[in-house]
Amino acid sequence: MKNELIDVTDTQKHLVIEVPHEVVDAEIERVTRDYSRAARVPGFRPGKVPAKVVRTRFRDQILHEVAHELVPRAVDEALRERGVEPIDTPSIRDVVVEEGKPLTFTAAFETVPPIDPGEYTALSLRRRPAVVDDGAVEQALGQLRDRAARFDPVEGRGVERGDTVVADLTRTPVGADGAPAAEGETHTDVSVEIGSPANPPGFDEALGGLAVGAQKSFRLTYPAEYAVQELAGTTIDYAVTVKAIRLRIVPALDDEFAKGMGDFATLGALRERVRQDLEAQARLEADRELRGDLLKELASRVAFDVPAGLLEREIDRRIEDFVRRLIDQQIDPMRTNINWEEFREHQREPAANAVKSALVLDEVARREGIAVTDADLDTEVTRYAERMGRTAAAVRANLEKEGSLARLAAGLRRERAIDFVLSRATIVTA
Repeated sequence: MKNELIDVTDTQKHLVIEVPHEVVDAEIERVTRDYSRAARVPGFRPGKVPAKVVRTRFRDQILHEVAHELVPRAVDEALRERGVEPIDTPSIRDVVVEEGKPLTFTAAFETVPPIDPGEYTALSLRRRPAVVDDGAVEQALGQLRDRAARFDPVEGRGVERGDTVVADLTRTPVGADGAPAAEGETHTDVSVEIGSPANPPGFDEALGGLAVGAQKSFRLTYPAEYAVQELAGTTIDYAVTVKAIRLRIVPALDDEFAKGMGDFATLGALRERVRQDLEAQARLEADRELRGDLLKELASRVAFDVPAGLLEREIDRRIEDFVRRLIDQQIDPMRTNINWEEFREHQREPAANAVKSALVLDEVARREGIAVTDADLDTEVTRYAERMGRTAAAVRANLEKEGSLARLAAGLRRERAIDFVLSRATIVTA
């Protein structure tokens, strides 16, 4: 068998393959015998149809089967001989198969060129110091106070700024002629904080002074530059029934408040715990930034364009992850205003950098003998299951069904490669 490897680009390759006519003719003979045994041709008994008649009558089918049988074997043999590994199954084109002639075709595929990670010790990275100032501590304490606030019922007066109103409301879109443009949507037991920036323009004023049990209908027109695009420039009729008025009471920041937050005898003890938690979070963020900077540096060491197959696969993965997060937040991805073509295009550059850094890490893992064992996978699956509140067996079965175990193993191996490179790099905290 003859084959020629053509370098189209650094990553795109063509294998032009020629299978000798003796091999082709032998395969044609074999397939013809199979057809002769099963063929039904008028004027001949089953199994007694002459080979020449079979080859003439079923020529296209026989040649198709011959190519289907010989092409994959020829591709595998040529790839082994050339010592190249395609990223995906090669695309077969320009197939020519005839009796008495060689079978010729071209196998097009992408591969990853050799990668040189360079000297690890030559890497110089900066780690952001995990510093937490007093202002951040006080802000965190304020957030704790806000979450601990209680809502007391209000009696004897109407709605005022700062109140939280519990109401039933109906929203009805209004057309240009002032008539309802669609059926109204009714929402019950809606909590609205009067004075919140999220409220529609004019909404707070419309509810001001209303007492519990009061009903009111009013019309609002949203500004053309309103942040929520679906509502910008629209007119909505509201029908509101006030069911309760509550006043938000924020606790004092003192020792009693600290005791209510857990095992803290004083406000000072709570403040110190908050500082420690913020410092731990700052260290985690600094580590994430450091690892991100390392990945950027490694990606810059890849001189060739990312193979299209790997790039599209990474973009698909990013979009799938984004859609999954939307669904987890109970957001229908198909009802958002996302231009998915633009979104996909915006993922192209970060996806290319992610693929480049992954390729370098894979090479580091190969050179340094960094591996992931079955026990390592079991440990990671168990941790994942604990976070999800499921059994490890159920999580593993789901990963196997989705074909994600290999991806999990690759991720673990790359994380270990990152740790290895960081252990050799120069890291300055500044």
